[in-house]
Amino acid sequence: MLSATSLVIGTITTVLFGAWILRRLRGSSEKRESWERHTDAQQRAPPVELGERQTVVVDDFSEHHSGERHAVGKVEGFVVFVEDIPTDLREGEVIDVEIRSFNRGHTSASGVFLEYA
Repeated sequence: MLSATSLVIGTITTVLFGAWILRRLRGSSEKRESWERHTDAQQRAPPVELGERQTVVVDDFSEHHSGERHAVGKVEGFVVFVEDIPTDLREGEVIDVEIRSFNRGHTSASGVFLEYA
């Protein structure tokens, strides 16, 4: 026969494991919302055109696989990676860029620095 302690430990373990499984299957609401926004972004047309001049705020910097430093900005939430940036460019600065290309799927664009805005 099972002792009361073993029965309680088994019940707690089963409940915790079941809750963990349910969370894994459902996912958190934040993850689900993020995935839905990502899917929507992949299906919408980019808010920029090739050759177009755009003004962006530098949000961040990234290292290109070539070792070059690129600025990262957004146009209506659409990510634009900016090449040929000045070495003294800082986060929060506003710059003008020319859109040169899109990535595969048109979910982000690459542009070239034109001037400080």
